[in-house]
Amino acid sequence: MKIILVGQGPFGEKVLQALIQKGEKVVGSFSPPDKRGEAMKTLAEKSGIPFFRPNLMKNPQIYDAYLKLQPDLAILAFVTDIIPEKLLTVPSLGTICYHPSILPRHRGASAINWAIIQGDTRTGLTILWVDKGIDTGPILLQKEVEISPDETTGSLYFNTLFAMGVNAMVEAVELIKKGKAPRIPQDESKATYEPPCDDRVASVKFEKPIKDIYNLIRGCDPQPGAYTTFKGKRVRLYDAKMYPSAIEKQPGEIVSIEEGNLQIAVKSGVIRVGKLRVDKGEKIGPVEFAKLVDVKIGDRFGG
Repeated sequence: MKIILVGQGPFGEKVLQALIQKGEKVVGSFSPPDKRGEAMKTLAEKSGIPFFRPNLMKNPQIYDAYLKLQPDLAILAFVTDIIPEKLLTVPSLGTICYHPSILPRHRGASAINWAIIQGDTRTGLTILWVDKGIDTGPILLQKEVEISPDETTGSLYFNTLFAMGVNAMVEAVELIKKGKAPRIPQDESKATYEPPCDDRVASVKFEKPIKDIYNLIRGCDPQPGAYTTFKGKRVRLYDAKMYPSAIEKQPGEIVSIEEGNLQIAVKSGVIRVGKLRVDKGEKIGPVEFAKLVDVKIGDRFGG
């Protein structure tokens, strides 16, 4: 079975590596021309696999390359570009894709972020057959995991869903080779779709319930970083904990500044953050942050 792999970053590299180690016949590697695609390119070159570095997958020469390679299967391993519909018709067996949620819940580019922001206690991954919709194709296989109360988007992905996803891709290829890969239609009545998790949704409103604030901060950690403002500067919050309690402080008021521990009052308790980032600077601890922006106990975020 001839396979082409489209991907980027560490995930794309690890999927390619796993396929090579399993002895699969990878006939082409497609990754972006910038640093996101460098690791895949290096591994493909080292392994004697033809590699392509298109700016966009819709470039006509990519379609020509697909036709020349005559793939049986295409695999999408962390793809942020749009795959033209005509490319999907080339592989004789179809195209499969990794998506980090239990579809049809959390379609879209920021599935892990939204699972945490919305307070889900379980999530997982789906390997699906790609169609022209956004994460709408039939399901090949799924894996489910718990989301711990202190999980962030970063920890959930790197500690669990990354390696699980690589293994699931290998498992999916085995099922396809054996002719045992299902195509289970998604239940559209249970489908949800959320927009990309960026600064349009990452602003912290300290008047909201403590759990909503906490989920937003950890769901945006490490990217894009949930943010508030102080003296006109955008301040991003990381490494959060929540402590529900009765407190007579204004929402957003800073009640404690210690090494590794800045506490912010909310309606029904305190949010503690361990790291902050001002504008485009580096992440720093609370004491360093207080010195940098001249903040003191009793000041309020959001102004």
